[in-house]
Amino acid sequence: MRDESGQRQAPAGAGTAGQPARADLSHLSIGKTAQPFRRGSRRKLVVIVLLILALGVAALFLTGVFNPAIPVHLVSVSKVFPSQSFTVLNASGYVVAQTKASVASKITGLLVKLNVEEGHKVREGQVLAVLENADYRATLARVEAAQAAARFALRQAEADLYNARLIYERNSRLVKRGVISQQEFDTSDARFRQVRAAVSAARAQIRVADAAVLEAKVNLDYTYIRAPFDAVVLTKNADIGDIITPIGAAQQAQASVVTIADMDSLMVEADVSESSIAKVKVGQPAEIQLDALPDERFPGRVHMIVPTADRSKASVQVKVAFMERDPRVLPEMSAKAAFLSRAVRPDEREPVVAVPGTAVVEVDGRAAVFVAQDDRARLTSIETGRTFGDLVEVRAGLSTEQRVILEPGEGLEDGAKIMPQEK
Repeated sequence: MRDESGQRQAPAGAGTAGQPARADLSHLSIGKTAQPFRRGSRRKLVVIVLLILALGVAALFLTGVFNPAIPVHLVSVSKVFPSQSFTVLNASGYVVAQTKASVASKITGLLVKLNVEEGHKVREGQVLAVLENADYRATLARVEAAQAAARFALRQAEADLYNARLIYERNSRLVKRGVISQQEFDTSDARFRQVRAAVSAARAQIRVADAAVLEAKVNLDYTYIRAPFDAVVLTKNADIGDIITPIGAAQQAQASVVTIADMDSLMVEADVSESSIAKVKVGQPAEIQLDALPDERFPGRVHMIVPTADRSKASVQVKVAFMERDPRVLPEMSAKAAFLSRAVRPDEREPVVAVPGTAVVEVDGRAAVFVAQDDRARLTSIETGRTFGDLVEVRAGLSTEQRVILEPGEGLEDGAKIMPQEK
């Protein structure tokens, strides 16, 4: 419908009421509820997934799923003595002094002086201790006085004998000439015989006095406790003020003052099984190891095979003597004796670093071993030396703190992961 100007007019009711009508049509349009993925976002997601997969594979690789550990047996590098390669038998025992004494007194007395302590070296006859001896000194003084009196009595008797002999000889001449009577001569003869007997009695009395003096001196000497031989004091068993008795039976009494031992008589007393005693002979070379000095060996020889067996242990005692004296060796130390097939040479005295021969491999013409380090096998070149049985001396390339792989397989390579196992 057009108006007077010729323009088309809107239908009736389409004026302001037309806007609500357009609003209603807008409700008929399709709404966008989701945005489609962009290409860039999709690419990031793929990268994240691939990264997670790569990390998972790396974790599996590190845990050994794709590279499993190789089971191996390890042995520690250690120092060994060459004598181990020619040892025929080993036995355990203790260091024992063959000359040892608990020094005591033959009399009972109060200990008033002690001259030694543990560790002191003493000489034969040296006074170790002194007992109270005033009474013994008094006795000695009395018998010495009696001895002196007996000697004076002998001199008097000898003087009387001299006078009686002169009278007898004179009367003997006079009676022959008839100057004196026979009775007077007989009296002088009897007097001479009597005085001569008195001289003999005086001499006997002197011997009695001498014996009494000797007895008193011996009893006095008993109060001085002396060392019976050259030795070292091991223990002190009494102190000043203790009562010393020969058997220590009295309460609060001591029988022994000190215990001493001749350190030159030390030997190892080892128990050898009856079934193995045939491998040991007197004079056989041996090597002694002390638990107190594990890094040293002492040369020795078989001194004695005790001619009896211990039925409770089914063993025979063997005594091994030290060839060289060492002040560090003490009685009652634990010891091990190695009986050897031959004597140790001078160049075999010192320990050497060694590994089992089965641990040594050859790489490019050089000796090497696989060293265990942080669960990895590390190929290490070494310089080898002498062979001792199944052991090989290592002069350079290893230290005693390391561990090497026994019998490394052909597939074992430098850096391979290993799993130590008990052998």
